[in-house]
Amino acid sequence: MAENGNRNQNQAKIVPPYIKAIAGSIGGVVEACCLQPIDVIKTRLQLDRSGTYKGIIHCGATVARTEGVRALWKGLTPFATHLTLKYALRMGTNAVLQAAFKDPKTGMLTNQARLISGFGAGALEALVIVTPFEVVKIRLQQQRGLSPELLKYKGPVHCAHLIIREEGLLGMWAGAAPTVMRNGTNQAAMFTAKYTFDKLLWIKQEGDGKVLQPWQSMISGFLAGTAGPICTGPFDVVKTRLMAQGQAGVDGKYKGMFHAIKTIFAEEGLLTLWKGLLPRLMRIPPGQAIMWAVADQVTAMYEKKLLAA
Repeated sequence: MAENGNRNQNQAKIVPPYIKAIAGSIGGVVEACCLQPIDVIKTRLQLDRSGTYKGIIHCGATVARTEGVRALWKGLTPFATHLTLKYALRMGTNAVLQAAFKDPKTGMLTNQARLISGFGAGALEALVIVTPFEVVKIRLQQQRGLSPELLKYKGPVHCAHLIIREEGLLGMWAGAAPTVMRNGTNQAAMFTAKYTFDKLLWIKQEGDGKVLQPWQSMISGFLAGTAGPICTGPFDVVKTRLMAQGQAGVDGKYKGMFHAIKTIFAEEGLLTLWKGLLPRLMRIPPGQAIMWAVADQVTAMYEKKLLAA
């Protein structure tokens, strides 16, 4: 009886998926506002075939000098919206999948199940949210200048409308395959690593009532966010190229994910498949640090106040 009571008590302390979703969405807003310039620079570097930009600092300085400082926040609206929805779906889906994979008797979750849950959450977010929002974001970011009359896309809504009209609805899902591979792999690694670092560094497990300080969450989140960009660099470059070219554009040289990888490797060399890696490392690990610092505090409020009642 006592064992059953302890088991039920532990199960009751599991944070529900909707709390995880809310925590992730709030963290996404904060992350987007802080790190949008790095994302703009990453996109410009990945699309630069002529060597216009000499590096991260030169790219940022050139954009700010020639297009204005506000250009570094191009695409912020779709980026912030997409991060908010993406993190809500990611955190919620991962929580649901982890609950489904837990051993019903012990409540334990294996590392393999944690990886599968993370990949499933990443793949779903890629198809439902990330791909269409990033298509719009990249089309906006690749435009040079700020004068509306000189720009093809006047804003996020106009951009989406024009893409659908000119390229069909599937145009919003250009680059979906590499996006699924990138996000699935990223989240499989990230959720597993975050759990591992929390446990090793801070002796923290979900539902134990221990509240991490924001700086502790930032360290765990930063470390968890480093492996993904290195492993998924080629998928990210290919995704950006496919999304930028469109389906009916004159620059439609890439026929799909594998054709793009082969073509980029043959024409531009192996290292091009990791182009933009440094700005990704400047954006993703700090982004995960910011997001987890916020998300962990929201989750801790639920654990501390509601579950203690």
